[in-house]
Amino acid sequence: MTNPSPPERAADPAARRVSRRWPVISGLSAMVLAALVGLVVVVRANSLALEVDTEWMGEIIEHRSPIWEIPSLFMNALGGGLFGVLVVPLVITLVIVLIKRPWAAGYYLVATVLSAGCVQLLKQAFGRARPEDILVTSDFGSFPSGHVANAATMAVCLAIIFPRLWVALAGAAYTMLMLLSRTYLGAHWLTDTIGGLLLGAGVAIVLWAPVAAKLDGEREISARRRLERQRKRQRTVTS
Repeated sequence: MTNPSPPERAADPAARRVSRRWPVISGLSAMVLAALVGLVVVVRANSLALEVDTEWMGEIIEHRSPIWEIPSLFMNALGGGLFGVLVVPLVITLVIVLIKRPWAAGYYLVATVLSAGCVQLLKQAFGRARPEDILVTSDFGSFPSGHVANAATMAVCLAIIFPRLWVALAGAAYTMLMLLSRTYLGAHWLTDTIGGLLLGAGVAIVLWAPVAAKLDGEREISARRRLERQRKRQRTVTS
């Protein structure tokens, strides 16, 4: 048996057991559930909108206003295209690298790429048509929402890398805003966004399992370094 890496040795014992416990099961369950939602739409509804989709879209269209359109268009640009799919993930990855968290950076980058790949796979498999009342130009396939999947992956990954309440709340708020903006713009049915949410979160959780100890140990080492730097500054000030 190989010796654990430095991050694993610094990890909390509970983090070392994560790979053997619930994340794989729960993450895979979320991904399977996302695929099942798409299957229900394609097979049972013949790729048409479900009742919940039409009711939600009706409410959205009824309450459309320039006040809501501007922030929705901003979320559309933020979460999609080259900026959302390439620039934002690379910037976040670079920031994590700069704070000396290479395992965390790799985890985030791989999760983002895999999530985007799974989205495209399901889009091609289900080929669901987008709503007719769409206000933006989008690519092929309505199910699942790539914007929401990307947002959910980002939110879960960052909450794992930086386990702070405000990070989790900010990620949840960002994901919900993305969900609402996608349906407001008519780019997706409600079930598309739910599928994207499940898929994005599921990918992030599944990939967390094999590197949980490394991420936890890396975080602990980083905290020790910060504490040591603070002590050095204090000694310098008092000397």
